[in-house]
Amino acid sequence: MNKIEHIGIAVKDITSSNELFSKLFGKASYKTETVESEGVKTSFFKVGVNKIELLEATKADSPIAKFIEKKGEGIHHIAFDVDDIEAEIKRLKEEGFKVLNETPKRGADNKLVAFLHPKSTNGVLIELCQEIKQ
Repeated sequence: MNKIEHIGIAVKDITSSNELFSKLFGKASYKTETVESEGVKTSFFKVGVNKIELLEATKADSPIAKFIEKKGEGIHHIAFDVDDIEAEIKRLKEEGFKVLNETPKRGADNKLVAFLHPKSTNGVLIELCQEIKQ
């Protein structure tokens, strides 16, 4: 793992949350994107070298909707940048971590992503991210 790629925050309303975080960071979101396969609308902020991703459910049965229903708004996941997501998935499985996506899938912000189950990471949902080469 190279660095924290971003921190994901689950929100009920991305429009009002964009306004709130724009005031907090003193700048507007640089990108919004819908990931239909995950039932989520995302918005990204850059704060120094760090990124914050806001996530709003677009489907009642999406993982974000379920998270908010169970825990409310707040930090949803921490994402880490990796050079080779398939090798990292294999390594982490061998180390005993429970991988939710054995095959990486396309995520927001031009990334391949996979997740580790929070039960194997002290309650923290971990996302692995690899930039998709164009």
